[in-house]
Amino acid sequence: QVQLVESGGGLVQAGGSLRLSCAASALTFSRSVMGWFRQAPGKEREFVAAISQYGGRTDYADSVKGRFTISRDNVKNTVYLQMNSLKPEDTAVYYCAADYSVAGILNKVSEFEYWGQGTQVTVSS
Repeated sequence: QVQLVESGGGLVQAGGSLRLSCAASALTFSRSVMGWFRQAPGKEREFVAAISQYGGRTDYADSVKGRFTISRDNVKNTVYLQMNSLKPEDTAVYYCAADYSVAGILNKVSEFEYWGQGTQVTVSS
């Protein structure tokens, strides 16, 4: 079955950077829209970023525009999230998601079929 495995989370000071990775298996990766979402304690899961099948289109939440960059490597079946200028409010569990979409880029939780287990990102002030 499809597996998405996130890595790269951790504890970082405000203003620092982290790079998350999500390795996919049993997924036709080049056909999949890939996304990153996050969920803070007591809050709903929210959209962070998404990238189209060959990387030609990206979308970002307003809260991360200019600080986060999503990218993908269709040879390694991996999607990345480079996070710079991190803020304490970025603290959350970050989830990777995938879907065989033909509808263009996606940015809603309900639109993604496959999910990883998440990786914790903690930003200290």
